[in-house]
Amino acid sequence: MGLLAAWVITLDKFELLKDPNFTPGCSLNPVVSCGSVMKSAQASAFGFPNPMLGLATYPVVVAVGMGVLAGARYGRWYWLGLNAGTLFGVGFCTWLQIQSLYEINALCLWCCLAWTGTILAFCYVTVHNIEQGVLPAPAAVRTALAEFHWLPPLVWLGGIAMLILTRWWDFWTG
Repeated sequence: MGLLAAWVITLDKFELLKDPNFTPGCSLNPVVSCGSVMKSAQASAFGFPNPMLGLATYPVVVAVGMGVLAGARYGRWYWLGLNAGTLFGVGFCTWLQIQSLYEINALCLWCCLAWTGTILAFCYVTVHNIEQGVLPAPAAVRTALAEFHWLPPLVWLGGIAMLILTRWWDFWTG
């Protein structure tokens, strides 16, 4: 889902670069306004459109997942590198969320999907690494994560949903 979001955002960004009056299909109202987000300085934090990071990184996560499903075994260094990469991803997404909520004052639904994909990737790479002993953790933590692996991403995404809901409460209820 993150790769799909990055692809759509990239296509819309190219359209915006060609035609500054272009309105992305997900610009629905003053709050859900993908165009406002895409036109912001934060949308090119490293000097190029942010979704290009997703086009480069989400395929890596997909390839690793497919490799695991096919029976591949990766070294500890590889899993730690993937965990570090997804940690950078959630850190960057968190910064983008704050920017979207409190500086840009608009949401992009495709960006929200990319945030979700990045958070899920980080949570499940971390769970895998803890369960497999790549990251040290007490046995109780490993046992709890094995049964309740869905809880950290649910709480995390629920917290973001609450921030969005409360940020624009007057708009949603007005």
